[in-house]
Amino acid sequence: MRIGFYANYSEETAKFAHETGFSSLQLSAWQGSYLDAETVTTARIDTMLKQLSDYDIEISSLGYYPNYLHPYEGEEARAYLPKVIDLAARLGVSVVSTFAGRDPDKTVEENVPLFKEAFSRFCDHAESKGVKIALENCPMIEKKTNKCNNIATSPDVWDVLFEVVPSASLGIEFDPSHMVWQGIDYIQAVKNYSHKIFHVHAKDMEIDYVARSRMGILGPSFGETSGLGSGWWRARTPGWGEVDWPKFITAVIEGGYRGNIDIEHEDSVFAGLQPMGAISTEGDIVANYSLERIGLTLGYKTLSQYIVR
Repeated sequence: MRIGFYANYSEETAKFAHETGFSSLQLSAWQGSYLDAETVTTARIDTMLKQLSDYDIEISSLGYYPNYLHPYEGEEARAYLPKVIDLAARLGVSVVSTFAGRDPDKTVEENVPLFKEAFSRFCDHAESKGVKIALENCPMIEKKTNKCNNIATSPDVWDVLFEVVPSASLGIEFDPSHMVWQGIDYIQAVKNYSHKIFHVHAKDMEIDYVARSRMGILGPSFGETSGLGSGWWRARTPGWGEVDWPKFITAVIEGGYRGNIDIEHEDSVFAGLQPMGAISTEGDIVANYSLERIGLTLGYKTLSQYIVR
């Protein structure tokens, strides 16, 4: 098992990763990224692969996290994902990580047929390319409205999704942080779904119990909340939150997972130490946060206590 992080590729990022001790990268395949699946050239790929080989870094997964089921935005995403799958096969990368998506104005149950229609086709294509699709378990909840943009958030939903799309190519990108604030037993979830864990995100979760005791689990009703959180919870780098990393890593290993574990850096405390560009999409988050070095370095120091390559 190698330790890495999710990033938009650059040689500078690969050099930093190597010098810090990382030996894995999950790479962004969003439109406009280094690995834009519609525009990336063979020369660009060859340059990247040579640099990664020189720095002894594996690509664990390609990341692309839109909302395929959104009534207005989903069509473009549905057309682009097969190109990301093709790119993964071209790179010899076995996993594409993504969201299930959600029509936020419909219930989870009402979204299931939409998911079945889209992901049956996605999984057929992935199987033909020898690629697996890993669904991340982040609810993508909107502040104030509490509308969600992803349905693959919990074990009770996973069961239904795997039933309606019974493909060996469909699994989970497991991120324990989202389960902490939802009150889900992430250790038991690892044990129950170990056969479906295709990729692992390392992100921690800080809970402000004083704030929660005042505003409740639905979060603040007024004003603005800063960072990537919801008033009483916020994402942190590994070691700065509630996740029990020795127990989590033990459960993952005992479950048979032999892939890499990659930090998804969304810690606004450390990211706030540097100027940030505009953020309007998940692609913008990784493009900005993966350039912040302190949070990634501290996260590596936490994980490297428990993972020996």
